[in-house]
Amino acid sequence: MERFDLINRANADYIDRLYEQYQRDPRSLDEAWQAYFAGFESAGGRGIPSGGQHVPLTIGVHNLVHTYRELGHFIAHLDPLGHNRPSHPLLELSQFGMSEPDLNRIVGRADFYGPTDGTLRDLIEKLRDTYCRTIGVEYMDIADKAQREWLAQRMEPILNRPAFSAEESRAILYQLVAAEELEKFLHTRYQGQKRFSLEGAEALIPLLNSIVDDGAAIGVEEICMGMSHRGRLNVLAHVLNKPYEVLFSEFQGTIIPQDSEGDGDVKYHLGYANDRPTKTRTIHLSLSPNPSHLELVNPVVEGIVRAKQSYRGDTARERVVPLLMHGDAAFTGQGIVHETLNLSELPGYRTGGTIHVIINNQIGFTTSPMEGRFTPYPTDVAKMIQAPIFHVNGDDPEAVVHAARLAIEFRERFKCDVMIDLWCYRRHGHNEVDEASYTQPVMYRQIASHPSVREIYAQKVIREGKVSQAAHEEMRKVARERMEAAINQAKEYRPRQRTASINNLWKGMLAVTPGDASSKTTVPRDKLLKIAESLGKLPADFTVHPKLKKVLEARLDAVKSGVGIDWAGAEALALGSLLLEGTPVRFTGQDVQRGTFSHRHAVLHDYNTGRTYASLAHLDPKQGKFLIINTMLSELAVLGFEYGFSSADPRNLVVWEAQFGDFVNGAQPIIDQFIAAAHSKWHLMNGLVMLLPHGFEGQGPEHSNGYLNRFLALCAEDNLQVCVPTHPAQYFHLLRRQIHRKFRKPLVLMMPKSFLRFEPSGSRIEEFTDNGFQVVLDDPTAPERDSVSRVLFCTGKVYYSLAQAREKEQVKDVALVRVEQLYPFPKREIQNVLARYRKARDICWVQEEPRNRGAWSFMQDRLREVLPDPAVLNYFGRDASASPATGSPKMHQIEEAEIISHALDIRAKDVVVQQQPATAASPRPVSD
Repeated sequence: MERFDLINRANADYIDRLYEQYQRDPRSLDEAWQAYFAGFESAGGRGIPSGGQHVPLTIGVHNLVHTYRELGHFIAHLDPLGHNRPSHPLLELSQFGMSEPDLNRIVGRADFYGPTDGTLRDLIEKLRDTYCRTIGVEYMDIADKAQREWLAQRMEPILNRPAFSAEESRAILYQLVAAEELEKFLHTRYQGQKRFSLEGAEALIPLLNSIVDDGAAIGVEEICMGMSHRGRLNVLAHVLNKPYEVLFSEFQGTIIPQDSEGDGDVKYHLGYANDRPTKTRTIHLSLSPNPSHLELVNPVVEGIVRAKQSYRGDTARERVVPLLMHGDAAFTGQGIVHETLNLSELPGYRTGGTIHVIINNQIGFTTSPMEGRFTPYPTDVAKMIQAPIFHVNGDDPEAVVHAARLAIEFRERFKCDVMIDLWCYRRHGHNEVDEASYTQPVMYRQIASHPSVREIYAQKVIREGKVSQAAHEEMRKVARERMEAAINQAKEYRPRQRTASINNLWKGMLAVTPGDASSKTTVPRDKLLKIAESLGKLPADFTVHPKLKKVLEARLDAVKSGVGIDWAGAEALALGSLLLEGTPVRFTGQDVQRGTFSHRHAVLHDYNTGRTYASLAHLDPKQGKFLIINTMLSELAVLGFEYGFSSADPRNLVVWEAQFGDFVNGAQPIIDQFIAAAHSKWHLMNGLVMLLPHGFEGQGPEHSNGYLNRFLALCAEDNLQVCVPTHPAQYFHLLRRQIHRKFRKPLVLMMPKSFLRFEPSGSRIEEFTDNGFQVVLDDPTAPERDSVSRVLFCTGKVYYSLAQAREKEQVKDVALVRVEQLYPFPKREIQNVLARYRKARDICWVQEEPRNRGAWSFMQDRLREVLPDPAVLNYFGRDASASPATGSPKMHQIEEAEIISHALDIRAKDVVVQQQPATAASPRPVSD
């Protein structure tokens, strides 16, 4: 009927002409119009004046129904504190060409699905019952007609208020009792300790439990949750069934961590996992750990869900469901929410719909909604994905449960996101020691005198005769006794903590790095040749771009000849070998299919038709799945998703590449809070690979920096691997090593830019077949070792500049040593190298980056520890700088020449600085 509504409002005379045509010959109109006018006549419709025309009253009735569906939420009773709008001008009778005398006229029910007595008065009353009581629904902006009709057919026949049995009402009441009593118990026993109470939003517990129980009944096997700290302890106890004694032990500080290592986290950040029985099946529930960065967990949970759907074979995305809980201020204010919503419908990131629950306290820390957003609802940001939105009054638990049931049913049917905006309040301040009345005195006077959700609902069900007062008191007594017993038990023994996302896939993986962390990563030559040949095989009807034909042929020739294997070729060999071994590969990032520097070409586009083909996905029928995805222009949410995916399944090689190394700066919170610290805080392992194109190319400050110094500053307790490979075979072995080890650690790789097609950096086939990854590369062309007086340690591209200048100037007493793995620091290997240069007294670190960037600040203390007496340590590189690099190409060249000249003790004017070796042969896009 939507098309009728739009036409009605714009062209009343058009309706009149159609009606006249209908009266002459009904069959001359399509069936929809025939049914429309038949309904009008059977309802006794009449014409009314409108813009000089007589428009049937039924036209206005249809508009009325449409408008209540669209705008009824604006006058719904959503706020438990009573601040509701009594009316809306667009819902006045005059808007539909009606007046008070029309209220008693027989108008039928138009296309409203609910029961009416036929009068306009009763129709309006039923519309208000459906859309303007304690549930307000936004769904008329959904473009999918089937979704809109499904929602209307579920809500309107029961006027958005299903009948709850006495058993169901008792279950809801007990959940509210348990939720309230836990908060009171903690408040009394652990005064002064933060817990971020759920009080005011206790209806969240029956909401979540309804999603769990109803989800299990319609086929859901696992729900992965994410939330910040508000109400987290209550959710852990009363949804995931975390034992009270474990919870109390965390308050008392007696809980035993998983092992003796790591630093742990505060109790309202911890995760948990459990198998929970329901009436229909046991369902696995997990709540991911989350730092205080509120919404940061959103993409992480989505990535976990996508991985679990993958290994469960849940291609329909109906057995594993993500559920995210948000604060109202954070949902509006934090950009990662928008980024994650944008991911939800992208092919490489779909999880089949997320249920979002906004715990709408109507306040931030001390910030009121009018200071934090300009929209009526915190959910308005979600309208970009056309998700249905249920606004529901948290003081009406039955309405809350109804919204929850609708949400899980809708999600399972349509595989789309759903929003539940739970209007509530925060009984205490931001935490229990915060005095909220300092900044919201009027609001908190209201809250102080406002009865709890449990009190309101208890009075209702007692009044209805579903629960007796004695039964209600017995519920409270039982809840308190359970807690008293648990706290006594917590004093007598020390339970172990359980983390959230550990699953059977991690069995056999080592939790700590072994003493010998090596692994066999070599591949026989014949297998490499087979991979290279397969990469060049395209469908017979596929036309490759003329310029790419020679590139692909050259890659195969390099493997055949055994010399000059470049970076893209080495990467393809590494991925191909892993795929043939059965390892799934997920490779994502902005423009990764072609490669930002036009080097990868993992996905080819037919020159005539544009259709795509990825050779790595067609190596062998039994190979692992290969997925390479160009992502949206996001680092924060995308990296969070890939981290989550990698943490859920260690059998996958998950690679994320920044478009430029400095772009990783946009994902810094994910790196700080999850990638670098998750194992220490939450005992969660991860094997994500991050590729950061990095190098000083004279292109200005931004693209000369991959924040190597930041990653090194985060390194401790073997939490990361940070490497800077200087030739393709090293890169090959690093990718393979990531899968072939018995443990998983995130791998950060600073990758070359200008040297991607720089011939001196190419690798020989023997470096793939005979040698694994070398954490330190000694000088392959060093002069007589006893004649070496200076050893230059370096990493990355500067090695080639040093080597070329040394050869040109015939420097005989300087050795060049590459540290390919900066962390874990290769102490033993560096000591072995220094032992070979017995007479070297000048040990130096050389880097292109400014002194306060790059690796120097990390390496200097570690190198000093291994210096032989009487050697000294020196630094050659740029001076400290607030900017990563100069904006002048000429100044860049001058600085580079000075670094090389000082390091080799030659004249700067004799140094020739390399000028982007690959630019002339293969132009690459400029920055940004």
